[in-house]
Amino acid sequence: MMRLTVLVLVLAASASGAEYRLKATPENIYWGYYSATSKPALRIHSGDTVTIKTVSGNPDRLVQAGLDPKLIQPELQAVYAEVKDKGPGGHLLTGPIFIEEAEHGDVLEVRILEVRPTVPYPYNGFRPGSGALPDDFPQARMKIIPLDLKRQVARFSAGIEVPVRPFFGSMGVAPPEVRGRINSAPPGTHAGNLDNRELVAGTTLFIPVQAPGAMFEAGDGHAGQGNGEVDITALETSLEGKFQFIVHKNRHLDWPRAETPTHYIVMGLDPDLREAMKIAVRETIDLLTKEKGLSREDAYMLASIAVDYEVTQVVDGTQGIHAMIPKSIFKTR
Repeated sequence: MMRLTVLVLVLAASASGAEYRLKATPENIYWGYYSATSKPALRIHSGDTVTIKTVSGNPDRLVQAGLDPKLIQPELQAVYAEVKDKGPGGHLLTGPIFIEEAEHGDVLEVRILEVRPTVPYPYNGFRPGSGALPDDFPQARMKIIPLDLKRQVARFSAGIEVPVRPFFGSMGVAPPEVRGRINSAPPGTHAGNLDNRELVAGTTLFIPVQAPGAMFEAGDGHAGQGNGEVDITALETSLEGKFQFIVHKNRHLDWPRAETPTHYIVMGLDPDLREAMKIAVRETIDLLTKEKGLSREDAYMLASIAVDYEVTQVVDGTQGIHAMIPKSIFKTR
């Protein structure tokens, strides 16, 4: 009965929610951090929908890499000209969005309804000392990669095309106020810079709320990415996304989770990839015991024979493992 009641409440919220738009203006950009003390760019209610615009890239470096200056968005130029409070990270995050009903201990459900690139190019680049091979490439490089949005491919080079599969590398909430502003680069219990390529349109992200209003931000747009993101960037681009936010009371999560039409996703995050793997396995066991009624022993066994553990990324300081639990193996509710 409780699950039915929750479903009815969610459907009611979906039907009655208001719709908003949030532009990527200097007033709405927080450069390189999540913080509970940031000024909300927008205040909404559970069930509301927000279309969020983000920007990405350094205008000067993009032009140096060969991009036509006419393709630099005025919004991006304005952000670089006017935003002075920066760091400690480097991501341009649009927000935050204050959800009135969200309190510490709740779970914020983020339904990713639409994601689309807003410029005809992404870029990829690395710098000395970065990525999975910090000592192997002593010279920095950036490459502009044209998009063919009609065919939904990125033209990496002659004879090489990469499918476009856009998603936001960073979607997260504020940490507790006592932590101050936290670097936008490492992901954590607040979600943030997960760089999880599975979080495309049609999927849902669940984040533990840690501060009043949740204070959701999004940025680090990607037109696509390989698992690992080994050179430290993906197909970096500016995106526009449509999100619906739903607050769940009396539901507890230790780590972010997600759901696609075909899989449940749990995550492990730690500076040590082996520890991240342990967290992901324990999160798998937690989901299978609490949501599917398995014993811990059976859950551990099922994790070994039916769950795929993927390296999300190895370049954000805090490294990531995500587990793909196929829904198809569950034949009864």
